[in-house]
Amino acid sequence: MGSISISETHVKRSSSMSFALRWKHENLRLILSLALISIAMTFMFLVLLYGTATKSVSVVVNGQETVVHTKQWVLQRLLDEQAITIGEHDEISAVPTTKIKGGDKFVIEHASPIQLTADGKTTTVYTTARTVESALQRLHIALGEHDRITPEPTAALASGDEIKVVRVKKETEEVTEPIAFDTQKKNDASLLKGKEQIVQEGKEGVRLKKKEKTFEDGVLVAEAVVGEAVQTESISKVVSVGTKNPVVALSASSPSVDEISKNGVTFGYKQILKNVKLTAYSAGAESTGKSEGTPGYGKTYTGTTVTEGRTIAVDPKVIPLGWWVYIEGIGFRRAEDTGSGVKGQTIDVYFEDNGYANKFGTKQGYTVYVVGPKKPSEN
Repeated sequence: MGSISISETHVKRSSSMSFALRWKHENLRLILSLALISIAMTFMFLVLLYGTATKSVSVVVNGQETVVHTKQWVLQRLLDEQAITIGEHDEISAVPTTKIKGGDKFVIEHASPIQLTADGKTTTVYTTARTVESALQRLHIALGEHDRITPEPTAALASGDEIKVVRVKKETEEVTEPIAFDTQKKNDASLLKGKEQIVQEGKEGVRLKKKEKTFEDGVLVAEAVVGEAVQTESISKVVSVGTKNPVVALSASSPSVDEISKNGVTFGYKQILKNVKLTAYSAGAESTGKSEGTPGYGKTYTGTTVTEGRTIAVDPKVIPLGWWVYIEGIGFRRAEDTGSGVKGQTIDVYFEDNGYANKFGTKQGYTVYVVGPKKPSEN
């Protein structure tokens, strides 16, 4: 009988399996390569198909809209196709590398040069704004409350226009000003005419003013008072003005100052006394303290005998004794006597009747002409 070799059979089966695995591995790589190539070709075909397809897009240039039919698939190529140039300061709604799809809308704004004057400087700037207000906003020019703009904020802008911004600043300050005092003058009968005496010194007051100053670009252009109040009242100056007639040392040689006619008599006088006070006396005890029979009764200071119609008592410092005077409304009288109550511009007129002298009382406001040692005679 023949024998079967087991080891030989095992070698043959192992060799068949190795071949199958090797074939399967090599074909799998081929299949994968073919699949990748197919996908790449499909993608390229789709890209080519998409790129060469005509698309409708909207292009808006400076507000003017145009519908464009293009096969370009990148925005920059579309811009080149339409001869649209984008400058450094221009604005576009998408970046140039943007892929184009049908129905897209691209907005382009070309910038224009304008002259801008602000903060003391004039420069050329570029902007896509179409009004003054929007240009300032885009240029980040902040405006103060009082700043002034030329042209008006709503004005339209064109290339080469000028915008001027004037910086307006308002400041308030408080200042004080003196208030002049008044001078009040009061008549003083105890003070000689021509003399003045300060009774109360004047003092200036203080007025507080609130001023508003307006500056344009740092230069003061206006100033106005917007409020004021009296901080301290002024105090008036009070001055006494003398009304008392000065006592003039009269003598027989003193010249007459003028002539006057009274009751048919023309005479010169050396002095005129105004607002003279008149009183009356008699020779009795009520006026002189002397009675009939008493030594000196009825005698004057100058040694004359009192006589009604002639004798008067005076202040020798005002009217010299022995001189004649003319009293308005009474007539000529002679200064022959004195009295303790007769001082200054006071004249005591002698009357024989004691009762009449008492009734005479005191009379004010008489004008007296001082004549001299001799009584004027009738013409």
